[in-house]
Amino acid sequence: MEEIQSQPDLYRSSSSSASSPTSRVPSSHFFYVRKPGSLRQPISFEDSPEWEDTPDVDLRMEDEANGGDSINDATTTPVSPSLSKMNSGSMASPPVPEGGAGVVRKIAGASIAWKDLTVTMKGKRKYSDKVVKSSNGYAFPGTMTVIMGPAKSGKSTLLRALAGRLPPSAKMYGEVFVNGSKSHMPYGSYGFVERETQLIGSLTVREFLYYSALLQLPGFLFQKRSVVEDAIQAMSLNDYANKLIGGHCYMKGLRSGERRRVSIARELVMRPHILFIDEPLYHLDSVSALLMMVTLKKLASMGCTLVFTIYQSSTEVFGLFDRICLLSNGNTLFFGETLACLQHFSNAGFPCPIMQSPSDHFLRAINTDFDRIIAMCKNWQDDNGDFSAVNMDTAVAIRTLEATYKSSADADSVETMILKLTQREGTQLKSKGKAGAATRVAVLTWRSLLVMSREWKYYWLRLILYMILTLSIGTLYSGLGHSLSSVATRVAAVFVFVSFASLLGIAGIPSLLKEIKIYRSEASNQHSGAFVFLLGQFLGSIPFLFLMSISSSLVFYFMVGLRDDFSLLMYFVLNFFMCLLVNEGLMLSIACIWRDVYWSTLTLISVHVIMMLAAGHFRIRNALPKPVWTYPFAYISFHTYSIEGLLENEYLGEVFAVGEVRSISGYQAIQGNYQISPNTNSKWRNMLVLLAMAFGYRLLVYVLLRFGLNKNVSGRLLLSHKKNNSSR
Repeated sequence: MEEIQSQPDLYRSSSSSASSPTSRVPSSHFFYVRKPGSLRQPISFEDSPEWEDTPDVDLRMEDEANGGDSINDATTTPVSPSLSKMNSGSMASPPVPEGGAGVVRKIAGASIAWKDLTVTMKGKRKYSDKVVKSSNGYAFPGTMTVIMGPAKSGKSTLLRALAGRLPPSAKMYGEVFVNGSKSHMPYGSYGFVERETQLIGSLTVREFLYYSALLQLPGFLFQKRSVVEDAIQAMSLNDYANKLIGGHCYMKGLRSGERRRVSIARELVMRPHILFIDEPLYHLDSVSALLMMVTLKKLASMGCTLVFTIYQSSTEVFGLFDRICLLSNGNTLFFGETLACLQHFSNAGFPCPIMQSPSDHFLRAINTDFDRIIAMCKNWQDDNGDFSAVNMDTAVAIRTLEATYKSSADADSVETMILKLTQREGTQLKSKGKAGAATRVAVLTWRSLLVMSREWKYYWLRLILYMILTLSIGTLYSGLGHSLSSVATRVAAVFVFVSFASLLGIAGIPSLLKEIKIYRSEASNQHSGAFVFLLGQFLGSIPFLFLMSISSSLVFYFMVGLRDDFSLLMYFVLNFFMCLLVNEGLMLSIACIWRDVYWSTLTLISVHVIMMLAAGHFRIRNALPKPVWTYPFAYISFHTYSIEGLLENEYLGEVFAVGEVRSISGYQAIQGNYQISPNTNSKWRNMLVLLAMAFGYRLLVYVLLRFGLNKNVSGRLLLSHKKNNSSR
């Protein structure tokens, strides 16, 4: 108890401890580590035959006693220097597949180094906010380099700067070297995993990765299947390969840990040399986090260069890191090996207390939010004494740590290593090629068909709603007959059918928003494009929209009792199908604008109500006020063209008897209730207008996707190419 109560005394402010630094470092048995040499047998992750030109970077890490880190030719997989200094841990290394023991595999990684990297964000004043300030560091194949720091410290910005994925609102200064040269990383040579990735829940893990491989890679199908199986093996997803990712209906999907590993496996199908991961432990519990890091350590043992960000980790997870880059407010407080970071804090006067996680200690020392907690708890007492005894001044601690690092041998060794890496240019990374546009369209179409058939909320729920609506309208307007007195009621039935069916289409907004999010996730990594996405979604939706149109039209047509003619029935079905196509395009465009369920639904309801008011049923179109209702609402309302075409289909050519001698045409009979054209070809003109509106809305969606949602992606690529061209 005395030892526990004395722990707060180990937290010292920089002013009281800087003058008498201590060299005490926590015992290594508090870390989860591997046995020395347990990673010398890498797991098989061979390249497929079509990528034989992949550069092989063979690395060997020399011991610090021989002059620090350096890169030399070798034939063995590198072992982390920090791990080699630690004792053996309590958990075993990841299992090596049978047949892989004793086989030396080539390393297909790449080294990356950054020098004086500064990133500014556009604020109130142009590029006034420095998010990352003069950062230096490097990463080697076969190692895990972690960027750690509190919230808003610049971790993700630094990671994006290294991957060349900064938004257009950011400016980058400094230099980034890949294999010793300033050339950019081409497509397929690196992978980037976002903090929050969108997965398709109605697909199994194997299906999702297979479709991703088809979208990303050229070549034959059998080669892509082997790549998918390798990615599943690499991320330890064998037990979940045939399980649905998100589940649908009453089937349970994957947990957050497995979903995170699937998102990483999607990037592994390209077999990248460098893999950037933003917060791999995001929303994971301690067990899932440990399993994730063990899996990533296994991936690093294959030769991949891993660079990722992390906010906080447990003691076991911390022991798996090879190098750590510690940031606070954009400033680099340390870069080097994990144990050296503990020594650095101890030298600066902030030794890590016993029984405390090193990452907790680091964040405790440099997170300014703790100052507020201390201020709130000054007079608070608990069983262990006064909480205010932990009175570290965070601002002073950050300045002390930064100054100590700049004057330390660790900073000098980093500069020396960067100099060695940049003095000799290695093999240039080459692009692995992309799948063709036709292939991507075919893959997206087939995937959309599969997803729509499995996801009952997509079209099956709408089909049920349409059938309920059609049965309700059919029973309400049944038995009208074909007399002149039934014209007004029949016009009302057609209006209600078209307008309410279009309004019920809003039920598909959540599914469309999900598709847009998936597109954004795939487009950010150049797996998809605006045109192929739209064409694939359009072709995939046609069978389901036609199924809804023909089923609803048949029920309505015969229950209401429209004219008994097959050609007229087919026109009715095609007209309603075009109406659904236009409505789908309208919903997709509104969803692209708002990207929110609430605002998209509210906007669509408002648009449909206005279109219904201007459709010519409540008031003849010629009598509508021209400045607002006739122009533009009556002419942009697809309800108007659909209803007009259906009424022309029903009444043009029809004759009604008035008394025993006189008769009037269908056009004359309907004039008092709805405005239609006397031309017999006008119904086909209305059909063409609906078809043009269907393509027009999708053209609007293409513009929004190409220059709106995809603006950041194209801007990042343009900035990356400009940066590399200027550096050359």
